[in-house]
Amino acid sequence: MSKETHEVNFNRLPVGPLGIIPLPGCEELCRKVDEYLVQWRHESENEYKKTAVFAGYEKDTFIIDTSVPRFGSGEAKGMIQSSVRGDDIYLLVDVCNNSLTYQIHDKINHMSPDDHFQNTKRLVAAISGKARRITVIMPFLYESRQLTRKGRESLDCAHALRELVDMGVNHIVTFDAHDPRVQNAIPLTGFDNVMPTYQFIKNLLRVDKELIIDSEHMMIVSTDEGAMERAVYYANVMGLDVGMFYKRRDYTRLVQGVNPVLKYEFLGASVEGKTVLIVDDMISSGDSILGVARELKKHKAKKIIACVTFGLFTGGFKKFDSAFEEGIIDRLLTTNLVYQPQELLQRSYYTSVDLSKYIALLVDSFNHDASIQELLNPIDRIHRVLKNYRG
Repeated sequence: MSKETHEVNFNRLPVGPLGIIPLPGCEELCRKVDEYLVQWRHESENEYKKTAVFAGYEKDTFIIDTSVPRFGSGEAKGMIQSSVRGDDIYLLVDVCNNSLTYQIHDKINHMSPDDHFQNTKRLVAAISGKARRITVIMPFLYESRQLTRKGRESLDCAHALRELVDMGVNHIVTFDAHDPRVQNAIPLTGFDNVMPTYQFIKNLLRVDKELIIDSEHMMIVSTDEGAMERAVYYANVMGLDVGMFYKRRDYTRLVQGVNPVLKYEFLGASVEGKTVLIVDDMISSGDSILGVARELKKHKAKKIIACVTFGLFTGGFKKFDSAFEEGIIDRLLTTNLVYQPQELLQRSYYTSVDLSKYIALLVDSFNHDASIQELLNPIDRIHRVLKNYRG
């Protein structure tokens, strides 16, 4: 954290004693966030932090001990192991972590996003009426792909947000929402959609020293029209041109709930001989992003790099291994906002983008009721890191 940010925060009293609760499966990310907060507050030079109004400001850990035990039937309950009365509580939840299991009768069941969301509600229920404020940090927004209604179908994301607010949640923070307009479901509640653009650019420049960042040698490409706003932002802050693919779909049938893609059509300037940066919010099976990469290679792109916020890899890693070996894709970057299996981290073409410091900055700012405008719009930091890279 910069000295300037420290000074802004220290001129404001904390909302309340800080408490962080990791939901099951989010412990590693929460541990890193906690380490930053503990270090910053121990190193701070605020002359008032020993006074009563700053009680609990410095701790060896801000993590609150909780548990979500399950009965043999598969039912569960949320339990808080210490007092949270008057605290400013932040719950971190990874709804995509499918590595956790629990037993139902004599069968082993993997936790689904539904299970993680239910656990979130259980702990919120255990806290409600006691904490001063409750913030849920849910990087991958639960049911974010089911946010609009087309015909007779459920509206899950909006309903989930309403549930949290009705239970007493004061603020919801997510990252790179599939469509941030879903916040209209809770218009009177705090909702922040955070974009990790700066962290992606910084990590890309760290691992690749041979990039020439100008419109003659590099281009930003969106995988579809829905991701175009994200691609335009990258292009503007990096001074590059932008292109877009649109998908021709077969609307006469459904495959796993979606209309299958018949063909990818590219709109934009020539990519021949250029490094192409594909940006998107998530990799599910990986078919879309690899399909776009293959089309770009047909258009004679020189090098293809993918920056994707959430790497779910529901179809495994073999297709990405094959694409790398064939030269279809040169590098893949995703964040640690969702569960990352060890086998992914070992891939030579893969780079993990750590967002723990960014989350810690957000939590520290929220706890002091300080503005996060600079964190949400990091144009100056992006320009600075690009200038340093270009020399």
